[in-house]
Amino acid sequence: MPKRQNHDGNSELDLDVELPLLSSQEHPKIPLCIMHDTGKPSPNTNTNTKTNTPPTQATPQSPVAIAGKAPGGASADDEDETDVIGDLIGHYGKWQLVMTVLLSLFQIPNTFHISSSVYQAANKDFWCQRPENLQHLPVDVWRNISNSSDNCHQRDDINWSQLGNETTLTQLQQLSNGAGNDGELVACQSWEYETNDNVGNTWTSEWDLVCDREHLKNVAEMFFLLGVATGGIISGYLSDKFGRKTMLFISAVLQTIFGLWLYICSSFNLYLVLRALLGLVSVSVTYSGLILAIEYVDGKWRTIAGMYNLFPLPICYMIISGLAYLTQDYQNLQLCIGLPGIFLCFLWFVVPESPRWLLVKGRIDEVRRIIESAAKFNGRQLPADYQLTPPTQESSSQDFTYLFRSGYLRRISICFLCIWFTMNLVYYGIILNMSSFGGNVYLNSALAGLVEVPAIAVAMYIITKVGKKWLFCATLICSGVACFCAAMTEGREDMLWLKITFLMMGKFTISAGNTIMPVYTAELYPTPIRNVGVGACNLAAGLALILTPYLSLLNKIEGHLLMTILTAWSFFGGFVVLFLPETAVRNKTTATASGGSSQQNANANVNASANAAKQV
Repeated sequence: MPKRQNHDGNSELDLDVELPLLSSQEHPKIPLCIMHDTGKPSPNTNTNTKTNTPPTQATPQSPVAIAGKAPGGASADDEDETDVIGDLIGHYGKWQLVMTVLLSLFQIPNTFHISSSVYQAANKDFWCQRPENLQHLPVDVWRNISNSSDNCHQRDDINWSQLGNETTLTQLQQLSNGAGNDGELVACQSWEYETNDNVGNTWTSEWDLVCDREHLKNVAEMFFLLGVATGGIISGYLSDKFGRKTMLFISAVLQTIFGLWLYICSSFNLYLVLRALLGLVSVSVTYSGLILAIEYVDGKWRTIAGMYNLFPLPICYMIISGLAYLTQDYQNLQLCIGLPGIFLCFLWFVVPESPRWLLVKGRIDEVRRIIESAAKFNGRQLPADYQLTPPTQESSSQDFTYLFRSGYLRRISICFLCIWFTMNLVYYGIILNMSSFGGNVYLNSALAGLVEVPAIAVAMYIITKVGKKWLFCATLICSGVACFCAAMTEGREDMLWLKITFLMMGKFTISAGNTIMPVYTAELYPTPIRNVGVGACNLAAGLALILTPYLSLLNKIEGHLLMTILTAWSFFGGFVVLFLPETAVRNKTTATASGGSSQQNANANVNASANAAKQV
């Protein structure tokens, strides 16, 4: 660990100090992944002063996690770092439990909105509309006599309006044969859609998004993700300026308004605009809610708060698949996923502002009211003479160019840019293309959510026990193998069950890797530029997210192409991981001896920054 000279001329450990409150510079640009602080807690070698007697005055320090010094000059382990607010109300108690669980509920509409396009944009069988006087014709007969093999064109050499309802099939066939098959074809002006397909009314049937308009379905999905990318850039600044609670509930109200507006919207152009605005405010809900939850707690409990915001995601994937099956109408589904936001808005009267953000802003009276209420709820006695002093914030001038100023930084930056792009392309490539894989889309999506629950739990447990490099590499390689096996079964209806099995195996492994990735990234970047590094990686992830809706078009070129692309990118990501260094596995003996490394001093800050990324 580097050393510096103190005022007495002696050497002491050079400890980096990170601010816990995220500034606009620190905010991740695209909400894609979840970060967790997974370091093990150090032994309680100096906890007496933290838990026995609450301090009577808040010294100017970072309000969430200052890198403290253990006896002997070593820095305390990040998970044991606390502040005066935690000492007064308790580092984690009933109050923090209730608040963090309530805030996790805001991820429910976010997850609903990002995954709704799987059902709302589902493909439907269609054909050129039959004339009113030929509605009695079976669809296959109509396709044959109209020479509409592509369902986008029909023959123009027959005057269909002159044919009566009494025209027999034999007469129609003779008429068609007499005209020949070389007649001119014209584009269909309207279409009919299959009604007994367990899909119901979708964007496709509502706005005739077929033939030369089929690409507009992908545009509608992309507009939402473009809004997510834009919101990721501005929401950090707004949350830091106006407060976590204020931005959370303003965004939640707007999310509810836009979500319900989509229910009654009949214009496709307006629908695109509303989808973009919905994505913009959804990422702000994710960011503000997660940061607020993390700033309610301190020490090792930041990991718990982050996990509360993670586990609703796979559960919501399962819930929305059930809602889509029951409604089978894009408008009714939109109503179901928009209504929960109304009830969440009433949490304004329950959830307080972040006391740590208020302390930084110097609003001491509000901090006192929150502390007194939380301490009472937790059953803690406050000292009569405690004082609160706003901490002094430091600013960081590092920019994107710092990521390439040394060989080590260039290597890990290039690797992580590739890895984050790959991870999000494969992860969301599976989630958002469930309707393209065959089988029952509702069952497939529910299974995909179900397998993610143990994947997250297993990954979070294992990364605290072993190094992350080889485990991370293994998740990508295994995902590639699963996608390759799924590609081998493509087009074989008798092996559809095996294809879905391989897809679920791929979803399990890529979900585990998606949990490890931001943790690994934060550990390898040095403290002063860690937030810059995570933000740059999220930009690469955002590009992958925007491209994801167009992956389904690959199957129109060649049936195996989609799974082949996911296979290739998975193997590529696993290969790139090999160029990254391993991270040390911390144990209690090491933590006591060294007090933690400089790369772990700011995990609380990065925990908040990168945690904002997975949910939308």
